[in-house]
Amino acid sequence: MRFVKGDETGVRADLGGADLSRADLAKKNLAYANLQGADLTGANLREAKLVSGDFSKAKLHRADLRKADMTETNLSGADLSEAQVGGAELFRANLRDANLQRGNFGATNLRQAELSGADFRDAVLQTTILRETNLDGVNLSGVDLTTALLPSGYKSATAAKG
Repeated sequence: MRFVKGDETGVRADLGGADLSRADLAKKNLAYANLQGADLTGANLREAKLVSGDFSKAKLHRADLRKADMTETNLSGADLSEAQVGGAELFRANLRDANLQRGNFGATNLRQAELSGADFRDAVLQTTILRETNLDGVNLSGVDLTTALLPSGYKSATAAKG
């Protein structure tokens, strides 16, 4: 692991491209860390602080991210398929073009998240907060949105069809 001096963020971890598959990082503080392209397949990041981190193109397949704080985190192009993300904070996170298939996002806050091109096919979104989020171009095939908190004017019947 390498540490780099940031501007307003101070010192942060540089784990870009690292193999952290099945690592136990529960409750760890990785705020502002660079994990771009890292392999976190099956990793335990439960209740971790990942605020403003760069996880773009990271592999988080089957990772445990329950109750993690990912406020303003960059997850663009990341693979979160089958990940457990329930109860996580993803306020203003970037999930553009992310693979979220079959993930569990129940009770997750995705308010103001960037979701363009995201693939939520067959994901769990029960009681998920999607307010102030643009769902145009998001694949919601097989998703039950009846209990999700949707953006104003969004038709859940249309969303459920994907």
